[in-house]
This record gives sequence, structure tokens and C-alpha cells, in this order.
Amino acid sequence: MTVIQLAKPADAEAIAAFANGSFTHTFGHIYDPADLATFLADWNSPERVRAQIASDDHDVALVRDDAGAILGYIKMGPVDFALPEGQPTGSAVELHQLYVAEAAKGTGVAVALMDWGIAWARGRASTLYLTVFTENDRAQAFYRRYGFYDVGRNEFRVGNHIDEDRFFRLDL
Repeated sequence: MTVIQLAKPADAEAIAAFANGSFTHTFGHIYDPADLATFLADWNSPERVRAQIASDDHDVALVRDDAGAILGYIKMGPVDFALPEGQPTGSAVELHQLYVAEAAKGTGVAVALMDWGIAWARGRASTLYLTVFTENDRAQAFYRRYGFYDVGRNEFRVGNHIDEDRFFRLDL
């Protein structure tokens, strides 16, 4: 059984390190090292993660192994990007991040975190959004299994590099 726990402010350093490591492992080869360093320096800093954990608007849920190491996490909160024209915003929340350790992929950690995130969203909103990199086929397939669908383009900046992400939406 996968145990999910809410993050505490003391977890911020470990979450930030996990997020930066996961992002670098998956996408680091795409970027100039200077662009990647600029992005990581402020994208998920421990201070930012700590503030989100302390916020009434965000929740971060973790799965850990028996030794206490993070196997995965999900960050939920308010929508913080401009949605494509015509998308409902009144009762919407965002899945900001869902990262799973390489060794934990295929073990049910992502499914448990996603189920938790959708339940979290249903308690607060009628629409759940996320963005996903256009070339991340595995993530897109995972989200589509839950009923998410593509609703438009999003520019995602990493330093001076701009990627194309897609907005995905789930009607709750």
C-alpha cells in the first residue's frame, strides 16, 4: 500500500532537491547549462516550496520509501498561468508538479499521487489544469488515461530557452 502524507515546512529542502534532480534527469539534456542553472535557481527553491506548503492555497503530498527518502510528490494549488482564451477560470485549480523517482516508476506511486490530487481538486473546483511538455509522451499518455485533454499552447521558459508546453484540462 502506498502511503501519502502532506508535506511539512521541514520537507522543503528535500522536495526542492528532488524536484531539481527530477527535472534535470528528464529534461536537462535539452538546455544550455546556463539556462538550466538560471531556471533551477528560482523555479523550486526551498523558500518557495516552504511558502507553498505553509499557504492555505497549496498542498504538497509525498510518498516516501521505508528509509524516508522521497519516491514522489504532487503539488496542487491555484492556477498561476494565463489560460488559453475561452477556458473557464472561475472554479479552477492546477496540478503544478507530479514527479516520481526513476526507481519508483511503474510501482503505483504516480497513480496514488494522481488519485490524491484529483480528490484534492474535486473538493475545491470544477476544473483541473496542468501543463505538460509537448515531447513528454509518457506524461501525456498518463494524464490522458485520467480524462485530461489538450486545450492549448503554453510557453515554458527555461532561462533564455522557450519550450512549447500544452495545457491539459480535466472537468471534475
